[in-house]
Amino acid sequence: MDEILSDAGIETVLTGIRVPRMNSIMERWVQSCRRELLDRCLIWNERHLWYALREYERFYNQHQAHQALAQAAPLRTVPDPVTDPERIINLNIRRRDRLGGVLHEYSHAA
Repeated sequence: MDEILSDAGIETVLTGIRVPRMNSIMERWVQSCRRELLDRCLIWNERHLWYALREYERFYNQHQAHQALAQAAPLRTVPDPVTDPERIINLNIRRRDRLGGVLHEYSHAA
């Protein structure tokens, strides 16, 4: 089977030994990518697909909140909570759209 796949230009990647969660983690990522990106946009060609996947990967690792990480992103820590009532009243949130509005990043304005 590996030979047939390599003839078609597909590289076989083996999972790690004694890493039972590896497949479930990747299945979860693929499911999220499909639901949040691929089901919501029309992909024109391979170049566009690679661009969209890179953007989604950046979004997923740097901006999207993950429940398992206490609402932090894998490459970003949770910001300090805003507890000052005066700051809460004047809170200014900025939204940045990615991929034509499919993905949204929210941040506090400085």
